[in-house]
Amino acid sequence: MKLTYLDWAIVIAYLVLMLCLGYYSSKKNKTADDYLLGGKSMNPFMIGISLFATLFSTLSYLSYPGEMIKYGPVFLAGILAFPVASWIVGKFLIPKFMHLRVKSAYEILEINLGMNTRRLAVLFFLSLRLLWMTTIIYATVDTAFVPIFNLDRSLVPLISIALSLLTIIYTTMGGLNAVVKTDVAQSIIMFLGLIITIIFILIQLGSVQPIFDPAIYSHWDPVEFKINPIKRMTIGNIFIMTLVWQVCTAGSDQLAIQRYLSTKDVKTAKKSYNISLWGSTLIQILLAITGLCVMTYFTYNPTEMEGGGTIFEKADALFPLFIRVGLPTGLTGLIAAAILAAAMSSLSSGLNSSSAVISEEIRHRKKNKKNTSDSSDLKFIKKISVIIGIIVALFSFFIPFITGNLFDVIQKVVNLVVAPLFVLFFMALFVPFATDRATALAGIFSLIIAVFIAFFEIFGISSLWIMTLSLLGGVMFGVVFSYIEVKITSKNNK
Repeated sequence: MKLTYLDWAIVIAYLVLMLCLGYYSSKKNKTADDYLLGGKSMNPFMIGISLFATLFSTLSYLSYPGEMIKYGPVFLAGILAFPVASWIVGKFLIPKFMHLRVKSAYEILEINLGMNTRRLAVLFFLSLRLLWMTTIIYATVDTAFVPIFNLDRSLVPLISIALSLLTIIYTTMGGLNAVVKTDVAQSIIMFLGLIITIIFILIQLGSVQPIFDPAIYSHWDPVEFKINPIKRMTIGNIFIMTLVWQVCTAGSDQLAIQRYLSTKDVKTAKKSYNISLWGSTLIQILLAITGLCVMTYFTYNPTEMEGGGTIFEKADALFPLFIRVGLPTGLTGLIAAAILAAAMSSLSSGLNSSSAVISEEIRHRKKNKKNTSDSSDLKFIKKISVIIGIIVALFSFFIPFITGNLFDVIQKVVNLVVAPLFVLFFMALFVPFATDRATALAGIFSLIIAVFIAFFEIFGISSLWIMTLSLLGGVMFGVVFSYIEVKITSKNNK
């Protein structure tokens, strides 16, 4: 089945709406601060929704139903880590960032340690967000857009470039104001899309009873509660992975820190972060239910699984497939727009935060600030956003070479640099005797650990442990070598 003109009209209308929001927001941008921080007075609720929408990208929107179908509800154990993450981030991290009031989070590293750590952090962040945005574009186009619209896969490069260009246009027009407003609109579309999908599957099944048929879950492994680095999915593993990801991202990622700084004080920044956690909780539950409903639908309608294969083998593809074959005209276009919304919200935030970092770390370090004007800064930042968007579209062609289902690709590619980046901030903020050289080496050591686990599978360690073990290894390395360096320096001074 191909999409009708009505479906296409809905998708096009959504894209036009994003461009209009970008144009409307552009009128409020007079300076670089307006563009990057929204004037530092943005609504905490909107900032919280924006943070949620940014970090909960198409990767999660598409991978979680597939994860539910293939492995069961164990991934939902991550929600249990949210209260702990809220306490850690709210008590120890947000107050420090709000006190310093910097444009780029990486200024903190130079203030507390030195230039080596700051430069490495910038490199880590840009690598992290380029990998993240690249994977988003590929997953959206290849895993969702092409199957839903029943298009030829040879069009993936052209569609990737078109999607990137549209996001670049409204992001460069409106800055953070546009990013936040479009994030809120896109969040509404994401939630609405899932609720509609669940309702229509239940209608087609006739009742909720088929969902509780034990035969549907026969391919799931028994739930394990223990912590085991060799096992892929246990309650303990998911809890730890989620906690580490939340703390590392909230405590070192310009995407998150930029949003704290766009609020007026610590209290509103904490409120924004907690709103983002509530949004993540709700959508993860909805995605789990969606995966369960989709799995039930294709169990009872196996002939609609194109190309044959089992539910287990085609887990990641079933949600996009149902959108095309199971929904009526008009609603298919709405859900397709929801998937585009998840991608574009993340891509726009990535472009905005990356341009902020490059502007602060490159332009203002090489050029005397007295020789720069607000208008020239704004033009430079917008040019950087365009360049980054084009690079992301081109790099997305390399993602198919990464093995594993979509959830595994996220761990191996997108989250590879998350912990090494936070290692630098942990040393700068919480280790009084940390040194610049030892901290930079600790970040590199942490990255090496992450690469060996992700791509060489040393000791059979699961990809879910990449962040945790690279964080622990990097912090231990940094603490030990900082202590040794301080002792040697102290001895030499005597």
